[in-house]
Amino acid sequence: MLPKIDLPIFETTLPSSGEKVKYRAFTVKEEKILLVAQESNDIGQTILAIKQVVNNCVLSHDVAEFAMFDLEYMMLMIRARAVDDTVKFVITDPDTDKPVNLELALDDVQIVKSDEHKNEVAINEEYNLYLKYPTIDQFIRIVEMDQADPLVNYTIMISCLDKVASEDEVHEFKNYSENEIDQFMENVDTKVLKGIQKFFETMPKLKHEVHYENENGDSKVYTVEGINSFFF
Repeated sequence: MLPKIDLPIFETTLPSSGEKVKYRAFTVKEEKILLVAQESNDIGQTILAIKQVVNNCVLSHDVAEFAMFDLEYMMLMIRARAVDDTVKFVITDPDTDKPVNLELALDDVQIVKSDEHKNEVAINEEYNLYLKYPTIDQFIRIVEMDQADPLVNYTIMISCLDKVASEDEVHEFKNYSENEIDQFMENVDTKVLKGIQKFFETMPKLKHEVHYENENGDSKVYTVEGINSFFF
């Protein structure tokens, strides 16, 4: 019988909560999953593949409850341990239309957090609305919707709802039906809707700037952001 290979265990901090997370590097098995997703050119399949890989490699948490930026961050850390903590790639400079070789140190990439981001929106003097990050499965449902569908923005809002609370009572949205939530949302004013929209727009994101000099000697910046950055 061939020997079983013991993989080293690593630890990092989950961006959304600050909790310690134990994980291992991905293996050939997980790399195949990523390659198949890469060839599909489908964002929904890509996210599902990354969810599966992170779920296989994270040893201490339920990945299904991760926010999207938690998933992206963990995929980055897993990839850094499995392959190399430095990624080399080529871009085309927009001014010279010439290829530029760049390097990205994965351990330098951080979650960018806006100072304007907050999870509480005042409804009136008595009640506050509290928001949460959509789970990975909710995010997949959103990206798989027809982006021309007028319900996309509403679906995004609903995915962020956590609870309504006053000093005396708390109502968690998970305990209510879709119809009850719809009726509640029909009665909130535009100020609350703008607060929900701002929460989503300022949500923490994986982002990094790579500085370089183009053929003309100009200082330029290339921004790495979003799920596709995992497939350099």
